[in-house]
Amino acid sequence: MKRLSLWTDITCREAVRALLRHKVRSGLTMLGNLVGTASVVLVVAIGQAGKEQAEDTLQKLGDNLVWVEAGSRNRAGIRTGSHGTTSLTLDDAEAIQREVPLIRSLSPQIDGNLLVIRAGHNWTTRYRGETPEYLSIRKWDVVLGAPFTQEDVEQTARKILIGQTVREQLFGGENPVGQIVRAKGQPFEVIGVLGPKGQSPDGRDQDDWVLLPYTTAHTNLRGKGPLWLDDVLCSAISRDAVNPAIDDIVALLRQRHFIRAGEEDDFNIRRPDEVLKAQVDASNTLAGLLLCLGLISLLVGGIGIMNVMLASVAQRTKEIGIRLAVGATSGAVRAQFIGEAVMLSLVGGLAGIVASVAASSPIADILGWPISLSGRAVLVAVVSSVCVGVCSGLYPAHRAAELDPIDALRSE
Repeated sequence: MKRLSLWTDITCREAVRALLRHKVRSGLTMLGNLVGTASVVLVVAIGQAGKEQAEDTLQKLGDNLVWVEAGSRNRAGIRTGSHGTTSLTLDDAEAIQREVPLIRSLSPQIDGNLLVIRAGHNWTTRYRGETPEYLSIRKWDVVLGAPFTQEDVEQTARKILIGQTVREQLFGGENPVGQIVRAKGQPFEVIGVLGPKGQSPDGRDQDDWVLLPYTTAHTNLRGKGPLWLDDVLCSAISRDAVNPAIDDIVALLRQRHFIRAGEEDDFNIRRPDEVLKAQVDASNTLAGLLLCLGLISLLVGGIGIMNVMLASVAQRTKEIGIRLAVGATSGAVRAQFIGEAVMLSLVGGLAGIVASVAASSPIADILGWPISLSGRAVLVAVVSSVCVGVCSGLYPAHRAAELDPIDALRSE
């Protein structure tokens, strides 16, 4: 074991000396491995960050969402679009809750634009009339105050929850809980502030909303006509249950709305998570392509190492002949040149890791995503770099080991 350790130590020292004799050439050769290794590490980190960002947005979006909305039906050649019909009713929502066991909970929904006024400040936002279940379906916390209750829904209470954007526009840094705002000429008590949600997948500000009981929205904001819903927001019992639940809801609503076979639905069912899943898949595909480019960069660096090692064998032919003449074995010569190739590749790889660490922060600032370099990505890059070094050194080492000592000593 000691003999092997001593032999390895001597081989490494010889490899370092040989490389230091041609610093510029060695540095330029390492540059290819530096770029390749840094590319591999950063590509894996960026791909993982993009996936985590999409999954985080999916998590914020809601709990196994099934979104039933009124509209899009073709009437006399004119398509009404989303929310274009008044056929979605509270009875429909209650029927879904009662007859579709794959739906865990739901909230009827009424929404629209609203001008909210408070002591010299005003802000035009969107309102949503909901039930208390809406917050659990959307996984939305109330960070100040408290949510409205089922009793508030039954009593048509003039209570609202406001998003972070609305709070900043109307109250600045003040605590809005307990204060009164006016909308449609009527007073509403702010009972809570919603936690930040950020942008939705389609770029909308999810914090620019106010929530209130749907009964209040219907009676005090929309008017006292017939109660019809814009949406019914549902939560399936699991992610796998979403598609079967959609099938059951479609069959139920077609039956309730007396829609014949071949006729278009007067409602739409959306799955917002499908958009994000597509983003995750696209992110994974792009990360795979970029990883292939990084590995190609490593391969190009390996070709550069092979060329340099072949040139080194040609320049050091007489040195190799002397070593063979005084008793060095072909294995020792082969090990020396493979060691030099591995040393070039390893040092270039370590420099690439340092470069990727330095570049991760500026890239994170550009993308707006937190990027962390995973240990697995670093390990894969280092192992790949060493493997490239070994493969690149095999042929030059074989050429050196197979030289005839007499012919080598005669070379100029």
